[in-house]
Amino acid sequence: MLCGESPGKENATMTEETKKATDFGADVFGEEAIQTYLSKDTAKKLQATIREGKPLDPSIAGEVAHGIRHWAMDRGATHYTHWFLPMTGSTAEKHDSFLELKDGEPIMQFSGKNLIVGEPDASSFPSGGIRSTFEARGYTAWDPTSPAFIKRHSNGATLCIPTAFCAYTGESLDKKTPLLRSMQALDKSLKRLMKLFGRPEAHSACTLGAEQEYFLVDKEYWKKRPDLVLTGRTLFGAPSAKGQQLEDHYFGTIPDRVLSFMNDVEKDLWKLGIPAKTRHNEVAPAQFELAPQFEELNLASDHNMLVMDTLRGVAEKHGLKCLLHEKPYAGVNGSGKHNNWSVAYGGKNLLDPGTNPHENAVFLTVLCAVIEAVDKHADLLRASVAGAGNDHRLGANEAPPAVISIYLGDQLAEVVDRIESGVAGEAKKADTLKIGVDTLPPLPKDATDRNRTSPFAFTGNKFEFRAPGSSVCCSGPMTVLNTIVAESVDRIACELEKELGGESFVASIKPGEHTARFHDTLQKVLQSSLKAHKRVVFNGNGYEAEWPKEAEKRGLPNAPDTPSALAALAKPENAALFEKFGVMTKRELESRHEIFLEEYAKKVRIEGACARDIASEMIFPAVKAEYLESLEAFSKAGKAGIASGTLALRENVVELGAGLDALRNEIGKLEDALGRAACAEAAEGEILSSMKALRTTVDAMEKRVSDARWPLPKYRDMLFLY
Repeated sequence: MLCGESPGKENATMTEETKKATDFGADVFGEEAIQTYLSKDTAKKLQATIREGKPLDPSIAGEVAHGIRHWAMDRGATHYTHWFLPMTGSTAEKHDSFLELKDGEPIMQFSGKNLIVGEPDASSFPSGGIRSTFEARGYTAWDPTSPAFIKRHSNGATLCIPTAFCAYTGESLDKKTPLLRSMQALDKSLKRLMKLFGRPEAHSACTLGAEQEYFLVDKEYWKKRPDLVLTGRTLFGAPSAKGQQLEDHYFGTIPDRVLSFMNDVEKDLWKLGIPAKTRHNEVAPAQFELAPQFEELNLASDHNMLVMDTLRGVAEKHGLKCLLHEKPYAGVNGSGKHNNWSVAYGGKNLLDPGTNPHENAVFLTVLCAVIEAVDKHADLLRASVAGAGNDHRLGANEAPPAVISIYLGDQLAEVVDRIESGVAGEAKKADTLKIGVDTLPPLPKDATDRNRTSPFAFTGNKFEFRAPGSSVCCSGPMTVLNTIVAESVDRIACELEKELGGESFVASIKPGEHTARFHDTLQKVLQSSLKAHKRVVFNGNGYEAEWPKEAEKRGLPNAPDTPSALAALAKPENAALFEKFGVMTKRELESRHEIFLEEYAKKVRIEGACARDIASEMIFPAVKAEYLESLEAFSKAGKAGIASGTLALRENVVELGAGLDALRNEIGKLEDALGRAACAEAAEGEILSSMKALRTTVDAMEKRVSDARWPLPKYRDMLFLY
């Protein structure tokens, strides 16, 4: 107890801390609610599905629905919705009341059927040709591994049931279904591999920690920026005299207004069972980050969608707007979503080097599988983060480049080199390094620094995929990562089985048994894999001009924009990969290719039309008024016979006049590009080029036109929230 404090005050503080702790997950149908509202037998069966991935027992659906309804109504809910992730990249919900009429009398009811399956009229969601617009049937299916939760609004609350979403044909129309399938595929491959290591069969679990970056801007400024309102980013804006040059914002004192916003965000997230852990200022002014603790992948992905929703909603209450665009301001850092991914088997993190040679062997096998996966399918990883917004971010201001590579750090890279060569190390040139025996030293965690320029970096006991943009749904990149690692793990297991004697050897393995023959064979398999795929490992500076040239020499793909990146989804071999592991059918993958290309084209065309309108309706009139005012002053000075100042006035008139001519020309070119795009495909590059030229002119005029006359809030206004 501090000096001068009374016992009563201390007790009051402890009570408040306890209250905060008990509020965590209060709006989630989690462990406590399951035990309270369900019978012991039903609770046990439901928990087996949630924790171990066992199939749901359909006989318990009715009781679970009844319990969830009682819980939700006790929490103030009057409606329920199947909450799902369509291919729009956002969330979707259709609310239904618990109200039913029985013999004309109102009752509150929620059946097992209502819980398990829904049928929204979802004809307007993107389908990529899987169905026609007139085909309205779409089904939502309960995902019991992601708990139901209460979504609160100003006048009430709604029970949200996380669901998958599919077409009448059973084909996936969402981002959750492929993720769940990819998790099953990786689980199956890992069980096959772990059997060879003598591990008893267990459940695997991918984990994710998604660091969410975002910008905040005063809502009044946002309202005056049609580009922010319609596109999420500023299409015009001259640099502020002070931006991020002094690096004084990063990890600096959080402004009171922002801290108040963050506190309210965390209160809402904690009630939703989302373990928001870290908050801080990011590098750019008005840029911030929220990071949660690690969770099971599917849940973490759903939670990140709720994080973005919560950030936007709470910002409104504070007179702010939360910007989740990857590049809302030119010339300063963009926003990413660092996906920290790992995988465990039987509760043991397989990317933890461990403390003994056998654990090292498992770790190095999984590590080699990841290296192989990223090298073979760098194009798919790049496609998974492609988007109009991320094109402006990748390779600029601390974002990783578009070339996908792996950072291991010096020590781990040396170990990989030694595995490939079979040499034990500098001090033991004559010895042979053998995986699974003591010649390989323990591998400590965090033995190397981080590399902020790497898109895929090993960071102690996980991989950090830094390329995803701030607005992306985690499910897309993680689906790809799970699938390609599942393939590599499966290939390594298959090779080991083949070399060791096939099914007869597998059947003879006893738990905990590790033979020298097995480790010798494992070493040969990993050496072969590393020789073929080590080219993807790059520990240098990804921003160096020489790296793209070096990457090209290594044969690594470089897709600088979304259309070229998305071409990976059209490759037959990639369709075969997803089909082989049951993650997506060829048609489902083709639909994604079509949806993402169409989304990209629409976003670019919206930006082009918005830039044209702002330039012609707001900027041109302002420049014209400034021009006429300067011309009048110059004319009056001449008529009055005054020489001083006329040179400056004349130069100003000439500059403004040239600006007017340039504006007219650039607006016309953009208009032509938009016209061609309306009747032809793949014209987005011309729109972007025209927008860039127009922006150069507009930003130059911002420095010429008086501050009082300029129609848009400037960067110096929007970037500093004090």
